[in-house]
Amino acid sequence: MAGEKSYYVDSLGSIKLSPYRLNESPFAHRYVTDQTIFALYCDRLYPLKHSADEDPLPSYWKLRNGVLLYDVPEMPLEIVGPDAGRLLEKVLVCSVESLGIGRCRYALACNEDGTMVMDGVIMRLGPERFWYVKANGEFTTWLRANAIGLDAEVTDPRSQVLQIQGPKSLDVLNAAMGGGLSADFRYFRAGFFDLGDQTLWVSRTGWTGEVGIEVYTNSGPEPTDHDALWDHLIASGEPFGMEFSTSTSMGIRRIEAGILDNGSDIEPDLTPFSAGLGHFVNFGKGEFIGRSALESADRTQLLFGLICPTAVPEAFMRVHFENGPVGHITVGTWSPTLDAGVGYVRFDRPLADDDWRGKTVLLQDQEGARHESTVDLLPFIDKEKQLPRVAWGGGGQ
Repeated sequence: MAGEKSYYVDSLGSIKLSPYRLNESPFAHRYVTDQTIFALYCDRLYPLKHSADEDPLPSYWKLRNGVLLYDVPEMPLEIVGPDAGRLLEKVLVCSVESLGIGRCRYALACNEDGTMVMDGVIMRLGPERFWYVKANGEFTTWLRANAIGLDAEVTDPRSQVLQIQGPKSLDVLNAAMGGGLSADFRYFRAGFFDLGDQTLWVSRTGWTGEVGIEVYTNSGPEPTDHDALWDHLIASGEPFGMEFSTSTSMGIRRIEAGILDNGSDIEPDLTPFSAGLGHFVNFGKGEFIGRSALESADRTQLLFGLICPTAVPEAFMRVHFENGPVGHITVGTWSPTLDAGVGYVRFDRPLADDDWRGKTVLLQDQEGARHESTVDLLPFIDKEKQLPRVAWGGGGQ
């Protein structure tokens, strides 16, 4: 209905599905009820909503002003061996060999024609050891195929990921490690931390656009005691009001933060340039898959943000301009911060002799009504992306 405030998950239907042959989180029994609604990502189940009528607003504001714990389905791949860096230089458009141990970098992989295969975060754990935390979609087989002839092994470390997100997330980490968190633990840094007598890889990353960390469990040789880790993190976060949340709040916040989802927002025919990610392509490095195509590719951006004061954008809604349809919505939600509907619009073509940004277009809702909307650059809030970069100052964030 026009003007109704609905959120990202409200546009998603649900079905009953057996978990047979699906990967259920080792933490699920700590929060699941007979009302929990799960979704599937990277062949892993994750909690989408506590119940069909869950109100995401309380969790949303706690994420913005406090701290939340999320059980997320991201899937790290491990790449090890003397040629691990060489393999990753070949398949990723960013520089990998220059990445220091304990550093992370957003990394895209492309086909030979320059269209994107995958996006994720590459992290260096050691001289010949990397993790690529990939988004949804098949990538393991493709990566292994490109490793043929190289001394590099691609494996699934079977690591489950917890995200602690929000302005107080570093306070929780500091408490969980018994104090002494270094000011050098800045955005897109990572390292091994002792959390309740368990050594775990922790990165200062996340999917919310807020200050946050991600904690990665081990499958061996010293497998993580998941229950002990959960209890330790919950106890460490209690003084800061940390609660567990489903992805309802994360879904809203990631859209406001302009974070793209592979396979839905990053459609198969998009290049980094048409998706607005061209600045992540490093032509200063050597050869990589898709380089030739990208060097001659059209640099026109086709994926933008859309702000609509009177309706909530939803996936597949059409966007009109002047005499006809010009694009479609890939995802949308009501933004509590902007008090408006926001979403991503994928345009079918460039705007002749001009740019789509700042243009007034019409969003056609499910009932056929059209709503004036403004095309905007992502992200919608925190344009300079300074929120997740806040420096750790020893507490009292």
